Amino acid sequence: MITDFVFTSQSVTEGHPDRLCDTVSDAIVDAFLRQDPTSRITAECALSKNVIFLATRFASEAIVDIPEIARAIIKGVGYRPKNFNAAECTVVTSQIEQSKTPREINFSNVDDEEIDRITVSHQTTVFGYACRHTPELMPLPITLANQLARQLSKTRRQSGIDYFSPDCTSQVGVEFVNDTPSRIDSITLIVGCNDPDSLPAFAQIEEDLRHNVINPVFRHASIKPDNLTRITINPNGPYVRSGPSAHSGMTGRKTDSDTYGSFARHCGSALSGKGPSRIDRVGAYAARYAAKNIVAAGLAEQCEVQLSYSIGFPGPVSVYLTTKGTGIIEDHEIRRRLLRHFDFRLGAIVRDLKLRELTQENDGIFYQKLPVNGHFGANGSPLPWEKTDKAELLAE
Repeated sequence: MITDFVFTSQSVTEGHPDRLCDTVSDAIVDAFLRQDPTSRITAECALSKNVIFLATRFASEAIVDIPEIARAIIKGVGYRPKNFNAAECTVVTSQIEQSKTPREINFSNVDDEEIDRITVSHQTTVFGYACRHTPELMPLPITLANQLARQLSKTRRQSGIDYFSPDCTSQVGVEFVNDTPSRIDSITLIVGCNDPDSLPAFAQIEEDLRHNVINPVFRHASIKPDNLTRITINPNGPYVRSGPSAHSGMTGRKTDSDTYGSFARHCGSALSGKGPSRIDRVGAYAARYAAKNIVAAGLAEQCEVQLSYSIGFPGPVSVYLTTKGTGIIEDHEIRRRLLRHFDFRLGAIVRDLKLRELTQENDGIFYQKLPVNGHFGANGSPLPWEKTDKAELLAE
């Protein structure tokens, strides 16, 4: 087994077309849940130069202006009108109101018998993962890549460096020794530029990125870049065309940075654009919740939980767990404890994590924040699946 290696993960900023589509899709989910928490909703978005395509299916009493939500989100990202004009772009919609599909029940007081009658409508296998690389128990490469992406957006919005485009990417390679993060091998930033006529010299761009992006991210990091770390910035020169004018976007195409940066397995299905009745979204949250509590309990250095669901069943048809040899007790005993303290039935996940109430409890916006801030890890939002409230129970 290879224990010394370099692993690289990548992330994108809020204005990358794929990330923008994720955000639009989740903004639509929030809009329905804000008015009617019992809504069933799926929303998908595709984006190209001055064209938005929105496909939604819903059963709800909410009245939602879907095109206006998309325009508002895209305008808020901050593209210059010549690159993408949110007010004048073409919006194509496919809206299917599923009036014969029942809305959800109120999960707050349902008993076990009712939970057993709530079955999944999609077949899927989802994964949850946690490890001791970071305080939030996430893999270090994707944690750093996501932090750099968020810092790029923060720099563009707050520092007055207005030549940055909203569409940027980050990439971090971490060197591991004995399966433990040892040093930063490489950092790559690809920064879109808004206006080629107002670009400063490349030396100034590099200085701006080092001072405003790289240094703040690593200032308090346990592992910092060293003299051998390769820092690469726009190796092919300025990206004067970026965003939807340069490449298209679609909901669900950034599942690697949504989850574990490919350091651990993920389902491959989109997380964004799906309401709380979709098991391929909420099951991934439940699996992460379980894996994180196992690691937080001190039962293992890392843990992966796999949940497989079949149509017509209320809970998983199989539950697999591996600590990859890092557990302090046998994996089958950890699995036994897991099944004693976690209920992975769809209705129980929605009930226990209060997934239908989160939008209203967070001033009307919850799911919309996840694509940019992160579905997993510490991101400043109250994510119920990031709690470690069951660690003590698992440790007993």
